[in-house]
Amino acid sequence: MDSVPQAAERRHVGVLTVLSAIVLLAFVVLVGWLHYTGSRVADMAEPERALALIVGRTLDFDEGVEQAPAWERRLHRLMLGGREDDLAEGIRWFEELARYSLDPAVDLHLAILEAEAGRFERVRRRAEEWRRRDEPFPTLAGLIAAAYLGGPLAPGMDVRAELRAALQAGWFSDRIAIRVAAGAGDDELGETARAALEARGARLLARLRGFAAAEAGVLVVGAIALILVAGSARPGQTVGGLRQMRIGSVALPPPWPGRTGVVVLLHGGALGALLITALHLFPLAERPLTSVIVATANNLVFVPLLVLARRRLLAPAGLGFSAGLGLVPSRGAVVPLAAVLLALLAAGQAGEWTLGWAARALDLSAHWTEWFDRDLAWGSVPVVVLELVDAVVLTPVIEEILFRGLLFATLRARFGLGASAVLSAAIFAVAHGYGPAGFIAVFWSGVLWAVAYEKTGSLIPAIAAHAVDNLGASLALLLVLRA
Repeated sequence: MDSVPQAAERRHVGVLTVLSAIVLLAFVVLVGWLHYTGSRVADMAEPERALALIVGRTLDFDEGVEQAPAWERRLHRLMLGGREDDLAEGIRWFEELARYSLDPAVDLHLAILEAEAGRFERVRRRAEEWRRRDEPFPTLAGLIAAAYLGGPLAPGMDVRAELRAALQAGWFSDRIAIRVAAGAGDDELGETARAALEARGARLLARLRGFAAAEAGVLVVGAIALILVAGSARPGQTVGGLRQMRIGSVALPPPWPGRTGVVVLLHGGALGALLITALHLFPLAERPLTSVIVATANNLVFVPLLVLARRRLLAPAGLGFSAGLGLVPSRGAVVPLAAVLLALLAAGQAGEWTLGWAARALDLSAHWTEWFDRDLAWGSVPVVVLELVDAVVLTPVIEEILFRGLLFATLRARFGLGASAVLSAAIFAVAHGYGPAGFIAVFWSGVLWAVAYEKTGSLIPAIAAHAVDNLGASLALLLVLRA
């Protein structure tokens, strides 16, 4: 009987693990349901003001591009689309907002966009309907008719006062002022509005020229750095890849079993989901620092998961976070680290440009609520600084430890590099809650950062690239949206 082989002990899934999986699944379903069935603008403070700023600044930039040389106009049209595309997108966004908001300014903004896009029949029907409503709609109908439909101004109407009352200074007020002035023969009004429009456009174009030049410079320098470092590999090392660019001592697959890693991720993830739910069930009063506090809290809810991972995954192997995730570079790793970072930024930029072009060709675009940040648009200097610290320091560190250091590494215990990078990047992209265009961009970054982690043995390149990406996105918003 002793020679009869014993059946392998069957490992059962614990009750806590099952409950954690149920909580996580319910959280994902709830977030998905809220995201796809609710209004994207319902939970945003001052969506009318925000959308007017976004669309107005975009069209200001188009005005600046019209003053650029022909080759630059063609390049912008190829890479970013043209004025017609921006008008069509602005109309879609304002149509969505008009279904939610009762603010008359939303209808006026929409009518101006439709008229500038040449949709005069829709504008005519809109003006006729406004005349049957209470003020301020009849007055707005008079302005729209005088600007775009060949109608006369109402006797005694003070155009400047009416425009100041109906619209904030910017593209919308200047465009309708130019049209009204042309019909009424008010040269002073028209010239003043045209000068303001051209000045804003030139200023935005100059800012974004510098930003685009910096991105192009990173692309070129990153490609050169990768070629030089890869070409300097010593005998026995792979040339043309990142295998020789060791920055840390992490070797994948990880020292913990994949099953244990999944359990830790489920337990910690479920606790984080419960904390996020509790945080949003008791919203903070709307104050200047509210969004920064919420964003920071959303990151910190995963600290218990990090503590659990330290105890259950790293400590049994005699490792801490520094050695277990390669958070301290090895001696002589400064040059490889700089080269890998530049290469990641270059690959990320090339991918974003290519994917952005493909998304426009397929008529896919990121919804404005996915990337708009009211603190960066209107916040005071201290608020902006805190927002940048959260986006550039805290978020990259927490997310890279979670998605590359723990999730990707746990998948590597079972799967190969390619499958693990793709699956972890897909989960990373889904967690951001973006639409198709945003999903693809985040997914591409997630794949690059996972491969860099494995090839370099360190999370530092991924954290640094993530930080630079977030910084670039924040600076782009500041350059475009801030006066």
